[in-house]
Amino acid sequence: MTKISAAIAAAAVLALLAIAFYFAVPGAPDDKYAQCRVNKVAGGSGAIGGPFTLVNGDGQTVTDTDVITGPSLLYFGYTFCPDVCPLDNARNAEAVTLLEERGYDVTPIFISVDSKRDTPEVMAEFAEYMHPKMVGLTGSPEQIKAASTAYRTYYNIRDPEEEYYLIDHSTFTYLVFPEEGFVEYFQRELTPEQMADRVACYVDAQ
Repeated sequence: MTKISAAIAAAAVLALLAIAFYFAVPGAPDDKYAQCRVNKVAGGSGAIGGPFTLVNGDGQTVTDTDVITGPSLLYFGYTFCPDVCPLDNARNAEAVTLLEERGYDVTPIFISVDSKRDTPEVMAEFAEYMHPKMVGLTGSPEQIKAASTAYRTYYNIRDPEEEYYLIDHSTFTYLVFPEEGFVEYFQRELTPEQMADRVACYVDAQ
């Protein structure tokens, strides 16, 4: 590993550790979702998330209010990701299917951090393959950065001049409600069944 690669890897680890610490701080005692929550957010759930403007699979510019019209699971990644993103999105899609079988209407949303390769057409194809309800979003580098910053996610493009560049990125999935915004995040170790159980708890507690 070169010194530059080592420095990038170290920066990525430090960023993820910082995110993990940020999410580990206990929240407010009057949290109406206390019976559901495993992870706490410093400053309350309002510290994460916010407005964004991106582009959907039809090439239309949309905002968070256009997309988040019900309970939604947000994930940041990219379609050229060799392993993590397909697995995480497939897990989210399966959780949504399990929730549908229980009578819950939840939308999986995949936000790309790769504006160069993830065109609206690519995102539409990927989302349709993953789940009929999945919404794929992309945008300009500035739009993507703003959305990522709002949700405190991390991403770093390795060797952007290379044709098959990879992107380091955080792997949390966020549960978001319309108007209320972010309420919880889920780590990738959860099974579809575990995620479905926890999402259902939050929806019931609204």
